[in-house]
Amino acid sequence: MKIVRAAIVVGLAATQLSAATVKTGQRPNILLIMADDLGYETLGCYGGTSYSTPNIDKLAKGGIRFENCHSTPKCSPSRVTIMTGRYTFRTTTKWGHIPNDEVTFGSILASAGYRTALAGKWQLALLKNNTAHVAQKGFEESCVWAWHEGPRYWKPKLYRNDKIMNGVSDRYGPDVFAEFLVNFMETSKDRRFLAYYPMCLTHWPKKDEPKGPNGKWEKFGEMVENMDEKVGRLVVALDDLGLRESTLIMFTADNGSPNNVTSLMGDIKVRGGKAGLTDTGTHVPLIANWPGTAPAGTTCEDLVDFSDFMPTLAELTGGELPNVKIDGTSFAPQLLGRKGTPREWIYTEYSGKAWVRTKEWKLYRKGKLFNMNNDPLEKSPVEKTAGSQEIRNRLQSILNSLKDE
Repeated sequence: MKIVRAAIVVGLAATQLSAATVKTGQRPNILLIMADDLGYETLGCYGGTSYSTPNIDKLAKGGIRFENCHSTPKCSPSRVTIMTGRYTFRTTTKWGHIPNDEVTFGSILASAGYRTALAGKWQLALLKNNTAHVAQKGFEESCVWAWHEGPRYWKPKLYRNDKIMNGVSDRYGPDVFAEFLVNFMETSKDRRFLAYYPMCLTHWPKKDEPKGPNGKWEKFGEMVENMDEKVGRLVVALDDLGLRESTLIMFTADNGSPNNVTSLMGDIKVRGGKAGLTDTGTHVPLIANWPGTAPAGTTCEDLVDFSDFMPTLAELTGGELPNVKIDGTSFAPQLLGRKGTPREWIYTEYSGKAWVRTKEWKLYRKGKLFNMNNDPLEKSPVEKTAGSQEIRNRLQSILNSLKDE
């Protein structure tokens, strides 16, 4: 069947990438920013009206806004998928960990000659058990929150490379991360670099975390706007360093907004869907900005899921993919304004549930089918009729093929 054949083509494309998309001398620096718990509905460039996000909106205006990017609905599996290019049924061992043998895009770009750094939330190991873990996954420089070992915001417990940081007891964690990345980009300006920023913002502080100087935790809207300010700070640094035209900035988020947050898109109320497999749980922003290369002020309707980032970064930088099954396919051509080879379907799973979808149709493993064009909030499953059976069969065959691998 056509859609099954497409799945085979996608798999082959992901393992046969080359650096043909860009010449060696044109390989970009990469600044990849991933916000925590931020659905598409929160950003002005996606129609959100509850919060002020001028810096991200400016990136979208000057670049490409992707309309159909999907993650898993929770943070840890999203982090593994985006870094490995592999679906979670291949990579999940236990929550908050990445298998030792999984190769990340950090290692791939380091092997391609890039300086690599990571700042923010490292939710792939307890660093107290292995302080070298971030470096082992390909990042030569790092400044990270120690996950459930201490606070992430005020009076943070952070690791700088393989040691606990001193001198930050009176600091705000996101400021420390941003300053670290600005310094990294400055010291790397004569080299190609990857700066990966999996933010702590906008995740709620834990109840045992210290409050801010005003005796309060930030509200969600305040964290959204703080997150936007950090993005703007990094963009200004690239401008000051004269690196904007040689740097691809990508902005996304690990999953939808918290389900106790309701945001507005004009008069439409959108409740966050984190931890759920509906659109509000997995539909995340994706913005790409590369002045002079990525076409400004455009949108891309192509389907993208988090497994696609690994092969995209490999193609853009000349990195070689590991000799394992890569589920993603590169969207590097789309970043250059070309058609590329858009996916016909994407997949995600969480907590024993899964779905596969095209732009129009979405089928859950348990059998519910939705027309996403007519019913984006998934209120009315499509009945089992002769007219819908062919669609069900096509999507079910993909689910079966993934389950059987």
